[in-house]
Amino acid sequence: MRDEAEIRGHRRTYIGALPGRILQTMRRAGTVNPLFMLDEVDKLGQDFRGDPSSALLEVLDPEQNHAFSDHYLELAYDLSKVMFITTANSIGPIPSALLDRMELIEFPGYIEEEKLEIARRFLIPRQLEEAGLDGDKLFFLDQALKRMIREYTYEAGVRNLEREIGRVCRKIARTKAEGKKYPTRVSPTSVERFLGPPQFFDIEAERQDEAGVATAIAWTENGGEIMPVEVLLMEGKGNLQITGQIGNVMQESAQAAFSYLKSRADQLKLDVQLFENLDIHIHIPEGAIPKDGPSAGITICTALISAFTGREVHKEVGMTGEITLRGRVLPVGGIREKVLAAHRAGLRTVIMPRRNAKDLIDVPKRARSELTIVLVDHIDQVLDVALNPAPARPQPSRRGGRKTSKKEEQPGEPETRE
Repeated sequence: MRDEAEIRGHRRTYIGALPGRILQTMRRAGTVNPLFMLDEVDKLGQDFRGDPSSALLEVLDPEQNHAFSDHYLELAYDLSKVMFITTANSIGPIPSALLDRMELIEFPGYIEEEKLEIARRFLIPRQLEEAGLDGDKLFFLDQALKRMIREYTYEAGVRNLEREIGRVCRKIARTKAEGKKYPTRVSPTSVERFLGPPQFFDIEAERQDEAGVATAIAWTENGGEIMPVEVLLMEGKGNLQITGQIGNVMQESAQAAFSYLKSRADQLKLDVQLFENLDIHIHIPEGAIPKDGPSAGITICTALISAFTGREVHKEVGMTGEITLRGRVLPVGGIREKVLAAHRAGLRTVIMPRRNAKDLIDVPKRARSELTIVLVDHIDQVLDVALNPAPARPQPSRRGGRKTSKKEEQPGEPETRE
């Protein structure tokens, strides 16, 4: 919608003038208290004909719409009994004044259990009917549906899942029409035969404890994912390099984690000279995917401390939380999706900020019962859970080269001191 007259109507001096869409639709409905559904309100356009969002300010404001002015009627009309529901994919493009007049209800993306139930109740019966198989006893196993969700779709909704279910149904219908023997049960092994090789692969949890590698839990628009953070130490001049197409906020989190590590060098029994003689490379895999946000702060700090002290990180521990220069752990968002991603990836322990405990109410009971959720306030609590005990002789985790804390002396030359 680009024309403001669509809402306020045209003045009667124009040829072909009509009331606005609001009053037209109410007249057609024949009631003064209908329910209006304004879909994709974030797609409103603005041009020389006017700004529809400014007209919606009066329509959606309960303090003003009792005297709504339509240009065609030129009379005040009461819209206070009308219920308006608007939808949007993103609240960013919506003008702040218009957003202020709405009560915001956010719907998160479906989790795997919800997708299974939706497929079982709605998608499969509809696709069976469209493929002409509604009279046949075709059954989709739960494991087959889970494989389709994880390996053939990557979305917050279920549109692509329905397409994949429809592909399977059509191929079975074709086999039936050809007079051949067709399966009545879709199993996980038959999914690949119908849909081809998998299109998406989940990142697996680490297979063994390792120093310098910690597992973060990330939120995406399509759900949660685990995200390994790798730290490598090399001979150098104390440079810090961060790769993996990460944004400014995540880079600042890495800088804060490194500063905290340097400030705690004495407690961690680290030689200060190490920071001047080693280059640090932090890498977050899947470098083609942009990543940003502060929630990987404690993970980066844990990986750094693990690399410098030689203490290995437990492979079954995932973590999320923002870190400050004093080591405090601050709350983050997307807890529901993150905890479910950790559960799906096979992790056993999830470390999260204590102030995010309120978000656990949205996590299914099955995931909460099978995971050990540790609530923390400080990075020291994270290290106690995530790291193995220190080895007998702590050494920096690095490959190649050897450590030199001072200039090597040449044989036969006297030692010089300043």
